[in-house]
Amino acid sequence: MTDERDELDVVGGPAADDEGPAAVEVVPLTEPADGIPPVVDTAEALAEVVEAFGNGTGPVAVDAERASGYRYGQRTYLVQLRREGAGTALIDPVALPDLSALSEALVGVEWVLHAASQDLPGLAEQGLRASRVFDTELAARLLGMERVGLAAVVAETLGLGLAKEHSAVDWSTRPLPLEWLRYAALDVELLVPVREILAERLAAAGKAEWAAQEFEAERTAAPPAPRVEPWRRVSGLHAVRDARRLAVVRELWETRDANARQRDISPGRVLPDHAIVAAAQALPRTVPQLVALPQFAGKGTRRRAALWQSAIDRALALPERELPSVRGPRSDAPPPPRAWADRDPDAAARLAAARAVVATTSQAWNVPAENLLQPDLLRRLCWSPPVPADLEAVRAALVAGGARPWQVDLMAPLLTPTIGVTAS
Repeated sequence: MTDERDELDVVGGPAADDEGPAAVEVVPLTEPADGIPPVVDTAEALAEVVEAFGNGTGPVAVDAERASGYRYGQRTYLVQLRREGAGTALIDPVALPDLSALSEALVGVEWVLHAASQDLPGLAEQGLRASRVFDTELAARLLGMERVGLAAVVAETLGLGLAKEHSAVDWSTRPLPLEWLRYAALDVELLVPVREILAERLAAAGKAEWAAQEFEAERTAAPPAPRVEPWRRVSGLHAVRDARRLAVVRELWETRDANARQRDISPGRVLPDHAIVAAAQALPRTVPQLVALPQFAGKGTRRRAALWQSAIDRALALPERELPSVRGPRSDAPPPPRAWADRDPDAAARLAAARAVVATTSQAWNVPAENLLQPDLLRRLCWSPPVPADLEAVRAALVAGGARPWQVDLMAPLLTPTIGVTAS
């Protein structure tokens, strides 16, 4: 787990946002209960792990470490598991890319993860597929906890503090340093105890079924569809306003992506977004002009300056008909809500009324608004409401948009009256 540990600001003292004498003291957890296990990187060692975990009892805590920001893509570089009766295992999926035997040994066993949607796709690439899931982060959200990072949830539920200094390291490093392995083992040390507390709270709040549906939706989620024109996600693209310069951004992005994939390096380390935007704005015609830009002054960037200039040259030579659209690709999504008042005042009125209902319900149930209903689905419902706009039609629209049964049951009756709201 690489991106959720920054929420516990103080280890060994009260949580940073606690105030007053009622603050709970957080006791630092510095060593795994069973010590740091050796990294499993041979078929023989894996067979032993498979047997031990197959004979274990209760849920299995699972985590995965990636090298985001260092390597291309979201490949898993370490898999951590812990189960009663089996202890903790740290598995190297680079040496052992097929972990399906372990998955088969755990059929029917509940997997406890934190932010499961981040880890499940990468685990599936190793042949690890859960039969059931409990997501401690999602449970914390449904319970209305203010801070839902792993360290914060552990501190709030167990009064224990997890270290965070290795949360964003390069997990593709081999051999992995001992301190990193300690951190990785601790990541699964407390997931099952936390799960027990959160499950009790969910039941007491009448949200156990909500959580079960959310967990199953995470487990069975299809891989996201490839983005249309992914180069448009370059940070700072809003400053590029004409088609020719957008073509430069596109060509540089595609060239960077191919180079990063080939070298297995995070694209941002090959060429930062701000350099792409700077080149698109300046439109250099030669390598000397390109490297004169401050954003291309770095040694690595200058070394590949000819590659980047070639990409720019290709974009500058494109005929007008091949330039990208300034408006972006066609989409069935509604326009940005800020434009609704001018384009469709009634839709704007519906959205305002619907958002107010969601906000009130969010407060009443102590659940974040985005967990009650996806904002995109709410916008689609208000922009293109069903006809006739009765309860059954609204329910059907929510189901078609991917809402879970609990969301449909809760929100459809509340949202139906908003569909008839008009600007007048």
